[in-house]
Amino acid sequence: MAAEHEQEHVRVAVIGTGFGGLGAAVRLRRAGVTDFVLLERRGAVGGTWHDNTYPGCACDIPSHLYSFSFAPNPEWPRSFSPQPDIRAYLERVTDTFGLRQHIRFDTEVQQMTWDAEELHWRVETSRGALTADVVVSATGPLSEPKLPDIPGLDSFEGKVFHSATWDHGYDLRGKRVAVIGTGASAIQIIPAIQPVVGELTVFQRTPAWVVPRNDRRITKAEQKLHARFPATQKLRRLALWGVHELETQVFAKYPKLLPAVEKLSTLHMKRAVKDPGLRRKLTPDYRVGCKRTLVSDDYYPALAQPNTHVIDSGLKEIRGNTLVSADGREAEVDAIVFCSGFYVSDMPVADLVKGADGETLAESWAEDGMNALRGTTTTGFPNFLFVIGPNTGLGTSSMILIIEAQLNYLVDYLRKLDTLGGGDKAALDVRPIAQHTYNAKLRERISSSVWETGCTSWYLDAQGRPVAVWPGTTAEFRKITREVWLEEYEVLRRSGAGRTGARRKAPLLAGSVSRGAAAHAFHTAEDMPGHAREDAR
Repeated sequence: MAAEHEQEHVRVAVIGTGFGGLGAAVRLRRAGVTDFVLLERRGAVGGTWHDNTYPGCACDIPSHLYSFSFAPNPEWPRSFSPQPDIRAYLERVTDTFGLRQHIRFDTEVQQMTWDAEELHWRVETSRGALTADVVVSATGPLSEPKLPDIPGLDSFEGKVFHSATWDHGYDLRGKRVAVIGTGASAIQIIPAIQPVVGELTVFQRTPAWVVPRNDRRITKAEQKLHARFPATQKLRRLALWGVHELETQVFAKYPKLLPAVEKLSTLHMKRAVKDPGLRRKLTPDYRVGCKRTLVSDDYYPALAQPNTHVIDSGLKEIRGNTLVSADGREAEVDAIVFCSGFYVSDMPVADLVKGADGETLAESWAEDGMNALRGTTTTGFPNFLFVIGPNTGLGTSSMILIIEAQLNYLVDYLRKLDTLGGGDKAALDVRPIAQHTYNAKLRERISSSVWETGCTSWYLDAQGRPVAVWPGTTAEFRKITREVWLEEYEVLRRSGAGRTGARRKAPLLAGSVSRGAAAHAFHTAEDMPGHAREDAR
């Protein structure tokens, strides 16, 4: 009889219950894998759509494209749905596919260590330990808010919070409020709070290119049509996908067309902002697309209101209740809202993962920056997969398309492990040359794109390396993640042929790569005969 305290073991441990984690759970069940758990540090599902509840919070991708292909929702209320509706959708997905039985709520992962002898991961959590053959990190890039290090912030006597940790108990009515930042969250918050605050001061370090959102209510007739004839919703999704694929092609391959986008944004601003001085503040000096292009119908009108003031300089320090900009301008405020982003290029989960060499993933990435094979697996960290990993971010389309592509890869990864195991455990570890080759080609491709035309953005890390963006269409990414190519991996076995233990560390992005080897990194599944293929449906 097994000991009562025997440690739990699962086939797969998934971290997070946002779109990535829930999508992984659905695909695992559809593939016949039921021996898995989802580890969620919060008390409910939703990930970033659970945490971010700030006024005006909504998706900037059309609803019918920002949803799972296998879980269409004919009842989206708006073309760009707000946070409560997206979170409700994720709750329905959880219940429809019977996922709650797999979820461990209020369970925060504290450390993951690869056991080279047993070929599995030891996962330490806030509610005990378990082991898993495979770990899937679906924590997402928008999970850890980033606060800037501002001198004097600790002594500020008013209210301070990040957009992702909104304090709904604090009444902003009539208050003097400062919003720090003008990114994707800020352009939703500013129009939402401007009508109720007494005075609104916006600290803008860099202006953004903003294009019309054209948001509208989806009529009951449309909802009924999609519910009765599902093919109409599929066509709508296909049309949206096609438009966004074309936009991606413009940003990645046809930069000569970008001035047309800039003109659209400029006209959009001029319609709402009549003050030439304010327009100068809001006009970017970099190529559109270098930073994420934002969508909003009410951002510019809010900035043009009498109670709104734009300081086109970053926040330098805080003296009591006075905020001082980098160029010396001052604003006395009662509350500060930081829209300062998240840890995207330096994932916090990387500090928690110890691989085959005994070093953390963060240490492994220290020299060359965050990188992975096909945005999903990393050398020295066997059987550890990302959903939304390095170089998978998009500037113009839905991340759900990237997630579903990586889930195809996950299912084939498990299938390959089962085939290779032959009744015993097996693991796959990325060959350093495969990861090196893939990333060398990837960064070569990015180097000639709009994302490296001189601006600072979340696409780049602190050293200016392009570690977050995927420089192609979602169709291209789906092709390169359609299946696992064993040529790119070393097979680890617990017994028999092969080897166990740590391998000698090899540099990932040093040295030269032949043109043929680099091209191989971007072969599509159709170029690799003799492999079974299965797409998400």
